[in-house]
Amino acid sequence: MVGPRGRVFLPLPFAPNDEWGVKDDHHVAGMINSMPVRAVVEPLGTGYGIVIGPAWRRDCGIGPGDDVEVILAPEGLQRDDLAEDFRAALESEPGAAAFFDNLAQFCRNAYLRWIDATKKRPDERAARIRDVVALLGEGVKQRS
Repeated sequence: MVGPRGRVFLPLPFAPNDEWGVKDDHHVAGMINSMPVRAVVEPLGTGYGIVIGPAWRRDCGIGPGDDVEVILAPEGLQRDDLAEDFRAALESEPGAAAFFDNLAQFCRNAYLRWIDATKKRPDERAARIRDVVALLGEGVKQRS
């Protein structure tokens, strides 16, 4: 389906909340006809889909109505991929966990790098995890 400004809406054959867990935004990454793509899943009619812009399609040689092979997955680390101590801390604070799950990947990575910089100091690691969970609970996207 072609939308405004030449954008193409690519429908998904499933509900992302059913497939990947409930989130406000599903950031995905993958391939369309072997070309890398990143997108955010959006409501599309009675289902869901991703938007492919005209510049991306032009550079990849894909047009409206073309049959394409699509492989998508949630972008970046997911909750099951996290270190056990941080995952347990998030699970004890559902609001902070939900906020973390909806962050863009670069924001999640920034928090994880700050926590992981303490691997040789377990006491500092625990303190940073508490700080991060508190910030996430307050809705802070990036530590200042």
